[in-house]
Amino acid sequence: MSNSASPVCPLDSQTSKNRELGAAPALVQAFQNSGNWKDWKWQIRNRITSLDALSRLPNPGPGTREGLANVLRRYRYAVTPYYLSLIDWTDPADPIMKQCLPDTREVTFRLPGSEDDPLKENEHMPVPGLIHRYRDRALAMVTTTCAVYCRHCNRKRQWGLRHAWAHSRSVARMVDYIQKTSCIREVIISGGDPLTMHPDKLEGILAAFQAVPHVEVIRLGTRIPVVLPMRVTDDLCGMLARHRPLWINTHFNHPREITAEAAAACDRLLRAGIPVSNQCVLLKGINDSAETICYLCRRLQSIMVRPYYLFHCDSVRGTDHFRTDLRKGIEITRSLWGTTGGLSIPNFVVDLPEGGGKAPLMPSYLLDIDGEEAIFRTFEGKIVRYPCPEGA
Repeated sequence: MSNSASPVCPLDSQTSKNRELGAAPALVQAFQNSGNWKDWKWQIRNRITSLDALSRLPNPGPGTREGLANVLRRYRYAVTPYYLSLIDWTDPADPIMKQCLPDTREVTFRLPGSEDDPLKENEHMPVPGLIHRYRDRALAMVTTTCAVYCRHCNRKRQWGLRHAWAHSRSVARMVDYIQKTSCIREVIISGGDPLTMHPDKLEGILAAFQAVPHVEVIRLGTRIPVVLPMRVTDDLCGMLARHRPLWINTHFNHPREITAEAAAACDRLLRAGIPVSNQCVLLKGINDSAETICYLCRRLQSIMVRPYYLFHCDSVRGTDHFRTDLRKGIEITRSLWGTTGGLSIPNFVVDLPEGGGKAPLMPSYLLDIDGEEAIFRTFEGKIVRYPCPEGA
């Protein structure tokens, strides 16, 4: 995509077309005809989770039934009726379907270097469930449950664990460690998805961490606004607002995920005084084009969700078929500069193996700096000399 091009992505109309009953298989039609569609608890109870339910879909995923059964023996799946309804069933390469339905490549395709835990999160746990990799912040995994199990998940290794919330004793150990580690000023609540928890349980966890004097900020990672937006109720937002300063990072990967329901969920959080940012993962065959990422980021800005990170897909076993070349992400990020405003441009980062942390891969416009001037190449390809006298 050239820097002067304006992406043409007629994806909003496509989303609404998919939601029409005529475009959906019988299973989804039955869900949509239910009078409980807007009830998030009903959505959770009616997730499809079995091989039999999968086989009733028009495109149950690449491979044979036996092959998919083999995938499910290793990696569970669950999809809410809402997220299932976003799929265009006439497209065998639909980007929503690829994110939520199992694929035989999860167990048959592997690139060199992929591991269950390439970031070595388990080696950075001073107590079970608490990752302390960066000096001033720690991440607390408080549940193994998700509303939808994203096939590109970087914690896929945990899917074999029993669905559970962190026991009160486990949370107490995390809090105790943080109390004794005064450099930690921010706690990230993650999992699994914390917004699948009972609100009383989650509120107790938020309160426990906020009671530590040197904890200044809580951050919460969730994909609920994307896959189960009806869960973001006024009551939930009211509870979360009691624990500000609280920041939410969510996870839109494709413009078609930004539906009216998802936008309304984000708006409820924003009106409760909770900023919402987005962490997108670059995924092969889903969003690995400049047009798609540009349109996604513009749509996020339009619903007041900040495009925060664009992640290179981690080298996690079971997700290798989603990984792109690092150069693809750099190319996409370069194309955004001069094409869209700075508030629509995320930081492209790779999470380095062995716990090396996040490394930004932003394209550099500085060609040289020497003596009395710096030399830049602009987004239009022009060379500009900029004075920078030494000692100024």
